Amino acid sequence: MPAHDLPAARLTIHLDAAVVWHHRPAYAELVHRAHRAGLAGASVFRGVTGFGAGDPRRPAHGPKGPCAVVIVDDEPRLRDFLSRAADVLGETSAVAVLDRVRVRAPRACG
Repeated sequence: MPAHDLPAARLTIHLDAAVVWHHRPAYAELVHRAHRAGLAGASVFRGVTGFGAGDPRRPAHGPKGPCAVVIVDDEPRLRDFLSRAADVLGETSAVAVLDRVRVRAPRACG
């Protein structure tokens, strides 16, 4: 089946997997909110090691290490999501990167 490229954007939020928000991992809250907002897709990738701006408030228990939440959708929708997720991100040392991408998608039949 032929495929075509679609313009889109990718929001990548880098944070420590140990960061919690209201007794829930912050990365899980972000994915939950992305799903609830109807965004096209979200995934969490756990890193083996990494470094960056440290967050002295991270808990001493639970999973530690870097992780990235990657969300793909239209740029305006991602910007809106990022502003609505500010309460979660404001308590972390998270870094958000928004870049334009092209999504390779199968062409619809019909």
